[in-house]
Amino acid sequence: MTDARDGSYDEFIDALESGDGYYYECSNGHGTLPPRRVCPHCGDRELETVALPATGEVATYTTVAVPTPQFEDDAPYVTAIATFGPVRLTGIIPDTSGENVAIGQDVTAAVEPTETTDERTITFRR
Repeated sequence: MTDARDGSYDEFIDALESGDGYYYECSNGHGTLPPRRVCPHCGDRELETVALPATGEVATYTTVAVPTPQFEDDAPYVTAIATFGPVRLTGIIPDTSGENVAIGQDVTAAVEPTETTDERTITFRR
């Protein structure tokens, strides 16, 4: 595990890990992640921090059987994109090779270490 930090992304991961996940919402109601200074949809600079919904819904997923070296010991694993209100997160659904995952399935977001590098990553629990 590295001690390097990635500014606002690590702040977001810290918050998600402690159960205080958030996203940014502009005055026109667009949600955005990762944290930005300007709404990518309308250019609004008035962004407000809003609590991330406790549950999300799997929008899509795929099973990774041939991973990058960074996730070699985690394979096979499922990478999913889940919708939490107006934003989407990408994460791993651990402990499955995909047979019990479905589009539309409810998930909660967490932060857990990978088996390969012990780096923190976003995970979804069903």
